[in-house]
Amino acid sequence: MKQVLLTLGLGVVLLSACHRHDAECNQQIISDNVKFATQQLGRQVEIIEESGKILNPRTIRCDKIYYVPIDDWTSGFFPGTMWYMFELTGDEKWKNLGVKYTEDLDSVKYLTWHHDVGFMINTSFGNAYRLTKNEAYKEVMIEAAKSLSTRFRPTPGVIQSWDEDRGWQGTRGWMCPVIIDNMMNLELLFEATRLSGDSSFYKMAVSHADVTLKNHFRKDYSSYHVIDYDKIKGGVRHKQTAQGYANESAWARGQAWAIYGFAVCYRETKDPRYLTLTDNIYNFLFTHKNMSEDLVPYWDFDAPNIPNEPRDASAAAIIASALYELSTYDRPEYKETADRIIASLSSPAYRAILGTNGNFLLMHSVGSIPHGGEIDVPLNYADYYFLEALLRKQAIEK
Repeated sequence: MKQVLLTLGLGVVLLSACHRHDAECNQQIISDNVKFATQQLGRQVEIIEESGKILNPRTIRCDKIYYVPIDDWTSGFFPGTMWYMFELTGDEKWKNLGVKYTEDLDSVKYLTWHHDVGFMINTSFGNAYRLTKNEAYKEVMIEAAKSLSTRFRPTPGVIQSWDEDRGWQGTRGWMCPVIIDNMMNLELLFEATRLSGDSSFYKMAVSHADVTLKNHFRKDYSSYHVIDYDKIKGGVRHKQTAQGYANESAWARGQAWAIYGFAVCYRETKDPRYLTLTDNIYNFLFTHKNMSEDLVPYWDFDAPNIPNEPRDASAAAIIASALYELSTYDRPEYKETADRIIASLSSPAYRAILGTNGNFLLMHSVGSIPHGGEIDVPLNYADYYFLEALLRKQAIEK
C-alpha cells in the first residue's frame, strides 16, 4: 500500500518533536487536550446546570450558544461527549452528567421520521450502555433500531434518509433519498443484532452498505452526497448534493462519513470489499490536489475559491477517528496521518482559547454552506469525534 507523504503547516513543529520521543509526545498531546477539555467543557456544563434545565448545545448563533431539542439530529453528541470525558478522565462527575443528559433523550427511541436516530441514540445510549451495562439502555437501543428499521425500503435495499414530502427536502422531487451520512446509522443496527439476537437488523445494515458501495462512489472513489432511489421499481433516479458545492463535487464531510461508515462495516462483517473501499477513499483524500497542508480539509474539495474557502474541522475530526480504527487493520501509515490531523486540530489554529468559542473545543467547522447555515463555527459533533479520536489514539499508544 502506497503511503502518502505530506507536509504540514501548523503542527509541524510539534510533530517533529514527536519523532524524537514518540511515546512522551503522544501522551503529552492527549493529556494537554484532556486538560483543556476538562476546563472548557466544565464551563459549558456550569452554564447548563445553573439554568436548572437540561440544555443541549449544538453551536453558536448570533454570538450565543444555540441549544437544540431532543429530536434534532445532533442531540446525541453532547451527552456522548460526557461519556468520552468520563473515559478520558475517570472522573465520576462526567459519568453522572452523561447519565442525566442521555436519559433526557429516551423518547428518541420512537422517532421514525428521519434516519438520524442512529446518530442520536448510538452516541448517547450506545456509549452509556458500553460503559455501564445498564439493561434499560440496552432496551432503548433495540427499540431505536426497530424505529430505524421502519425506514428500510426492500426494493432498492436501502434505509431512506429523509422523507420525500417533508421540509426543504420535499421540494427536490426525490422519491427515496439516501445520503452518505446514513452510513453512520448502521452501527446501531449492528449493535442491535448483538443485543437482541435479531439478525434482521444486521441484514438491513449489510444491504444498505452494499447498495451504497455500488452506487454512491465515482471512479475516483469520491462520494456523491445524495442518491435518489426508486422505491417501487428499484434503481437510481438521481445523483445529487444537498450540502456540497455541486452535484459532482466532493463535499468534505460526506467523504468523512464514507470512510468512517465503511470502517464500521468492515469491523462488523470483515467483508474485505469494505476495507478496500476505505483504502480507496483514503487515497482520494490524501492525494487530492486540494487537500490542505495541515490536513483539515476545505468544506468541499471542489469549492471554487480554494484556498480562500472555509475549512471544516468536523470533517477532519471524523476522518482522524476513522483512521485510528483503520490503522489497527495492518495500516500503520493511517495512524501517522491521523496523528498529523490531531496535531493540527490541537493547535491554536483550530482549538479554541479557554473561555471562548461558546465553550466548544474546536473552531472552524461548517454545517451547510448551500443552506447558509453554520459557516465557520463550532459544532458539537466536531468536539465529539475529536474526543473519540483522542480515545482511540490513547488505546493504540497503550
